[in-house]
Formats: sequence, structure tokens, C-alpha cells
Amino acid sequence: MSYSSLFIPVILGTPRQGRQSEYVAKFIFEQVAVRDRLETEFIDIRKMAIATDDAGEALKNPEFSATIERADGLIIVVPEYNHGYPGLLKHVLDTCLKEYIHKAVGLCGVSAGPFGGTRVIQNLLPVMRELGLVTIFYDLNFSNVQTLFDESGNLIDKPTYIRRMERFMNELVWMSTVLKYGRQEISLEKKNNN
Repeated sequence: MSYSSLFIPVILGTPRQGRQSEYVAKFIFEQVAVRDRLETEFIDIRKMAIATDDAGEALKNPEFSATIERADGLIIVVPEYNHGYPGLLKHVLDTCLKEYIHKAVGLCGVSAGPFGGTRVIQNLLPVMRELGLVTIFYDLNFSNVQTLFDESGNLIDKPTYIRRMERFMNELVWMSTVLKYGRQEISLEKKNNN
């Protein structure tokens, strides 16, 4: 696949202590970082300075906003909490709007149970659409996360997840490339034909 350089940050979407999804996010970040013509950045919402006394763009974090503005696509790693997504992730995502428009996003669900965060991904889909992001067709699911990594945080069945990651990344790169071209080359402005 031929494409220009892309910037695709990885967002870890939970602030909880003892989070197993951190291992997942680090694995994904490492896989993105070794791909040709991709640049990435690890964004941990736990480390973001963001107020909780207001909402939306009133709380815009300039660094996060600039990173999202520059991004060609995003990967969001999110654990499933009672069939939903972490509130702080939604709070952080809502601080930007125009920065997301017509950019690809890949979703990675994480759960302690057998469904690998499928329900959190389903719940995030309308949020992604409302933000103007375009979700890719293929998701990554990490089921029974407490059994996937050793004590040092190394993925036990790495070859299986590398194969899944390859399929996920091929689609994300394709979609990010197409949307980048569209943003740069095709105007949405209505032309007056009169």
C-alpha cells in the first residue's frame, strides 16, 4: 500500500488505577510506532490537565487540541465499564469538535469478560459519528484481558494479536489516507452554478 506519511495518535481512554487496558494501549502504540511512514503519540487521559467544572470546548486543552488537529486518524483504546465507556474519556473527547471532522478512528475494546469490549464499541459509535469521525470497519477486541499479559506486561499470544493488528492497521491507514486526500483536495463548499 502506497501512502504519504500519516500521524495517528493512540488514546488510552481510562484514568483508573490498576487498569489492564494500559497493557493493551502500550502494545498497540508499539505496533503503530514500528510501521513505515506512520508517526504516533501516546495520549493517556489520566495525565491530561483538564478541568471538570465546565464542559465541551470551554475546557479545551491546547496541547490535546493541537494533537487532534494535526492527526490524520486516531486509535482509541477503551475498556468496557458496565456496558459503557468511561465518563472522563467522553469529557476529554468533547473538548474538541472541528479538530475531528473527516478523520478516521479505529476502536479497541477491552474487557475482563469474553466479549472484548464489543458493547463499549457499540456505545461509542454514535459518539464518533457526532464528533465527525469516520469509524473503520474492523475493531480490535481484547477479551479476558487479565489473562492476556504476563507479570511484566508482555502479551502472551502476541502472534495472534499482531495478525489482528495488521488487518486493523491496514484499514485505518487506508481510511486515513483517503480522508486526508479528501480534506486537502476536495472542497465541501457549495458552488453556485447560476
